[in-house]
This record gives sequence, C-alpha cells and structure tokens, in this order.
Amino acid sequence: MFLQQLVNGLMLGSVYALIALGYTMVYGVMKFINFAHGDVYMWGAFFGLLLARYTGPHFLVILPLVMLLTGLLGAAVEKVAYRPLRKAPRLVVTTSAIGMSIVLSNLALLLIGSETFPLPAMLPVRVFHIGNALINTTQILVLGTALLLMAILYWFINRSRYGKAIRAASEDRETAGLMGISMDQVSSVVFFVGSAMAGAAGLLVGIYYDAVYSTMGFTAGIKAFTAAIIGGIGSIPGAMIGGLLLGVVENFGASVMSNYTDGIAFAVMILVLLFKPGGLFNAYIYQKRV
Repeated sequence: MFLQQLVNGLMLGSVYALIALGYTMVYGVMKFINFAHGDVYMWGAFFGLLLARYTGPHFLVILPLVMLLTGLLGAAVEKVAYRPLRKAPRLVVTTSAIGMSIVLSNLALLLIGSETFPLPAMLPVRVFHIGNALINTTQILVLGTALLLMAILYWFINRSRYGKAIRAASEDRETAGLMGISMDQVSSVVFFVGSAMAGAAGLLVGIYYDAVYSTMGFTAGIKAFTAAIIGGIGSIPGAMIGGLLLGVVENFGASVMSNYTDGIAFAVMILVLLFKPGGLFNAYIYQKRV
C-alpha cells in the first residue's frame, strides 16, 4: 500500500513540477506571476488531442509538437500581454495576466466547447507487479517523461548559453542588460521554455486520465503555483522538489481524507512557509549551482 501510494504521488507530483517550472522561471526573471500559465497547460492537452486525431497517436511525434506549439503560445502571450507593460506597476501586470488567463480559457470554451474529450491511447497498457504495488505502462510513461524533461531543463539552465543569460537576468536585470544580454530575448526564451513544459504536462495528464476539457487548467495551475511556493518560487530545483513533495503528500493525504485533497495541498504550503518563508530552497537561486 505504501509503495503504491508513493508511486502514484510521484507521478502526480512530477506533473505539478513541470507546470511549476514555468511559474518559477517567469518569476525568477520578470518578478511577477504568470496567471495564464495554467491555461497554457490546458491548451497543451488540446493540442495533443488534435494532433493525436489527425496524425495518429504517436507519442514521440506528438510530444515535441505539443511542446513547440505551447512554447510559441507562451512566447506570444509574453509579447502581447507582458512585454508592453515591463515598466508598468506590478498591479497592472497582474491584471493583464489575469485578463490573458480569461481570454485563453474562454477561447478554448468557444472553439472546443465544454465537453470532456477522450485522448486516443498512445501505447498499450500493461500492468507490472512490484511488491504489493501495481504499476502500469502509462504511469511509467508519465513519470519517466516528466523526470527526463526536468533533467533536460536543469541542464539547459545551468549549461547552455541561454540558461546562463537567464540566470544572469534573474540576479540583476540591469547589469545583465549592460553586459549585452537582450531582455526581450531572455523573456521570450523563459516563456517559451516554461510554456513548453506546461504543454508537456497537459499532454501527460490527458494521456493518464484519458480526459481533456476546457477548465482543466485552473486546479492544476493553482496546485503547481503552490508547489512553486513550497520549493521557493524563483528556484528551478525548488519547483521540481516542491512539485514531487506536494504530489506525494497530497496522494497519501487523499488516501486518508479523500474529500480534503485541496485543503491538504494548501496546509502543506502554509506549514512550509511558517518555518521557511522563502520556501525549501530559499528562492532566487537560478544563479547557483546546486
């Protein structure tokens, strides 16, 4: 029973972590919360649904295409809703973020409707016994893909040229600009990468639950935001650990109090912040090698 709950929790937490990475990347550089991020996650699931129907349920083809499309959507959101307001008061940017979230969710409702759509199966489902736990191929696919994407992102942030620019901008945007780093490019890359991760999470959740619907981004976005805060918003490793921790705690809590799943998530966040106000990783550590 313990192993089964642990596996289920890690799978759920890995999805939270993928979405939380977008929140934490944007905040680390731009110092505001992208409230439209959960809706980008929802669009990732819809892009996966459309691609599966018209190109066939080929996961290795659909995943990069979904990440590309949601990455472009995130970059477009940044250019339209945030870039013109870069020097505006924080409240104005927050209002724009909420407005963009409403636009994206209502656009999905208008174009796709309020129905719940099944996602074509991406691979045969087989069940494996590990001790007393039952683990199927879909769970392995979700958890393995999420962990691989997080590892790739960690490498990108710490080793690539754009990753170094992102870390420099998160530490001091003005100095980074004086050193020749384009904040427009950094912002576009941050939104593209963070949105691509959210899109991948949307596809994985659609595959696991075999359900895609226009309001699926709200709850997932709130949970991922909670995970980012627990880990220390602004910290890449914090978002990863926070997401995994939240998924495990929430899953174990749901096995005892199934009607209070959401309350458990926020109770964990409050407890962490009471003892570590900056989150588990104390935030703002793009620039540190951990």
